[in-house]
Amino acid sequence: MAKSLAQEFTKGLWEEIPPFRLVLGLCPVLAVTKSVANGIGMGIATTFVLVCSNLLVSLLRNIIPSKIRIACFIIIIATFVTVVELLMQAFTYPLYLQLGIFIPLIVVNCIVLGRAEAFASKNNPVFSIADGLGIGIGFTLSLGALGAVREVLGEGTFYGMPVFGPSFEPFTFMVEAPGAFVGLGLMLCLMNLAGKR
Repeated sequence: MAKSLAQEFTKGLWEEIPPFRLVLGLCPVLAVTKSVANGIGMGIATTFVLVCSNLLVSLLRNIIPSKIRIACFIIIIATFVTVVELLMQAFTYPLYLQLGIFIPLIVVNCIVLGRAEAFASKNNPVFSIADGLGIGIGFTLSLGALGAVREVLGEGTFYGMPVFGPSFEPFTFMVEAPGAFVGLGLMLCLMNLAGKR
């Protein structure tokens, strides 16, 4: 069981990393990764929702009627998104303002609903927590990495701290919407090349 549990956790870190392998959840990946802080904040919020919703869906999987399971999953996910939104308003208000509408949109993030439907509704709570945590950490790392590339090239900073000297001319294209597509495309290319090796 320990080996399988480890496999369920680690698959989200490389084999099924959401934006790069599953190509899911691209809306927040493209929209909020102007900086490392935004990427990591969104990733942590999504991870919390993933883990909690996976746990509750797994616990209720034999009680929820199959005909209304998707609606029930959305209600469960929306509950935890509301919790995250209120916690962010209370403790990380500047980050909450930066992420804006993308926090409530976690409800319709296909990663969260997909894990509830494809995994948590068919597995026990321990495996469901491992799955949610692994996928969530992989998603957070992806957002953080893309945010780092865009922030370093687009603003010359990393986590708000200057990286280059005063003569550096930021490549502002990278912090605009097209830069998100270019950055994601290049990272997808690197992931595919690394995967072939």
